Amino acid sequence: MSGKNSPQSVIDSYRKRQKMMPYLTWGLAGLLVLMGIILIILWVSGGSRPQIALFSSPTPTATSTLTPSPVPPTATVTMTPTETETPTPTLTFTPSGPFEYTVQSGDTCFDLAVKYEVDLLVLLALNNFPAGQCPIREGDKILIPAPNQTLPTETPLPTGLPRGTRIEYVVKTGDTLDYIASLFNSTVDDIMLQNKITDKNLISAGQTLIVRVNLVTPTPTRPPTLTPTAGAQQPTATPSPTSGS
Repeated sequence: MSGKNSPQSVIDSYRKRQKMMPYLTWGLAGLLVLMGIILIILWVSGGSRPQIALFSSPTPTATSTLTPSPVPPTATVTMTPTETETPTPTLTFTPSGPFEYTVQSGDTCFDLAVKYEVDLLVLLALNNFPAGQCPIREGDKILIPAPNQTLPTETPLPTGLPRGTRIEYVVKTGDTLDYIASLFNSTVDDIMLQNKITDKNLISAGQTLIVRVNLVTPTPTRPPTLTPTAGAQQPTATPSPTSGS
């Protein structure tokens, strides 16, 4: 057996390999580590990263795409001719019955009767005002009668009343003491005395008077003396009662 293949040389060769094995192992391991580091660096910094099963793939982010909304066409305004309206005639309010009225500053019953063309006595009676009085104030609500509304017809006095019988009479528009005295065969002086009137002209519509009837006897008016002429019709005189004073 030659010295090259002698047992001692085989043993020596084996011992050398045993000594070199750790260096080879560590060198191979270091090479692998170095290659791994290089791959990681390339994967992190590179644009196209290698697909490695150990890492999850990045989830793609949805990009919202704007869909343009259709713009409706703009309507073209067409000018239309302006129509000239015919004015409507204003109707005048004519009440068919009593209506409510709010009293304004300065109003009086007489002014309201004239304004609405109604009877003053009817206005007073409709609102239950005392005869001859008009106790209204601004803001009060009263009733205005209809223009054609009248008071109930007075009951005529019975005939043959004893002399000096006292009655009540409500003064009407246009009445005078002379007329009232002649109506009841009384006297102006007695009416003034019974009602404490100092001026015969100071009476008002709606006022209640105490009148003593049949104080005087009516006398017929003497017919006028006329000289008849040929062809002319002779007038006739109508007797009427006269009032005593």
